[in-house]
Amino acid sequence: MNKDLKVAIIQTDLVWENPEENRRVLNDKINAISTNVDLIVLPEMFTSGFTMNPVLVAETMDGDTITWLKEKAKEKEAVIMGSLVISENNNFYNRMVCVEPSGVITTYDKRHTFTLAGEHNVYTAGTEKVMFNYKGWKICPLVCYDLRFPVWARNAEDYDLLIYVANWPKVRINAWDALLKARAIENMTYCIGVNRVGLDGNNHEYSGHSAAFDVLGNRMDNLSENEDAIAIVVLEKDTITKYREKLNFLNDRDDFNLKV
Repeated sequence: MNKDLKVAIIQTDLVWENPEENRRVLNDKINAISTNVDLIVLPEMFTSGFTMNPVLVAETMDGDTITWLKEKAKEKEAVIMGSLVISENNNFYNRMVCVEPSGVITTYDKRHTFTLAGEHNVYTAGTEKVMFNYKGWKICPLVCYDLRFPVWARNAEDYDLLIYVANWPKVRINAWDALLKARAIENMTYCIGVNRVGLDGNNHEYSGHSAAFDVLGNRMDNLSENEDAIAIVVLEKDTITKYREKLNFLNDRDDFNLKV
C-alpha cells in the first residue's frame, strides 16, 4: 500500500446561494485535475457560500449534490470532501461530507457555529468529533470556526491529517494563517485548510490563504493570495512516524475528558 497521500486543494470563488451553478463550476475544476489524487477538498458551504438563509439552499443526504459527489468520487477514484447545508430532522446543519469512491460517506456537523454571524441561531451544532480512515490514513475533518478551539482538535486519537474547510474573511485572515500552522505543530499532524476567494452576497471579502502544513509547521503548497486555483500536495506517512518517534511530544499530552 502506498504510504503517501496526494491531496488536491480547490481554492475558488463561490456563486451566492446557487447550488446548481456551483456544482457546474466545481465539476469543471474537478475534471481539470489531470493527475491521480487521493483526496479532493472543497471549501465550506461550497454550494452556496456562507449563507444564513438555509431554506434557500438546503438539501438532503439523498439530494442532487450528494448524488453528484458520489458520481465524481467514483469517476476520479478519490475522496471528495467539503461542507454544505443539509436539512435533516427539522434542523439545518453545516455538514462536512467526505464521500469515498465506494459511495461510503462520513459526515461531520460543524461543532462551533459562528455566533458573530448568528450561525448558532440558524444551524444546529454538531456534538461528535469524527474520524475516517482512507488508504491507511486517519483523517479528522473540521469546519471553519472550529479552528479557533484547539481543545476540539486535540490529537487524542493519533490521527494523521487534520482538514479544515472554511469561508474565512480577509479581515481576520491573520488568525487563519497563525492557527492553521499552530494546529499542525501542536498536534504533530499534517494540517490542511481550504478557504474560498471572492465576494459573497453580503459583500464579505475572502482572500483564500488555503494552505498545507507538515508536522513541524512547514508550508507545503504554493497557492497565492486571492488566487482561484488548485494546488496538489503529497503527504508522506513516514514523515509523521519519523518526527513523532524522534520528538515524542504527543506522549506528554495532558489527560482530560471533554464535556460536549
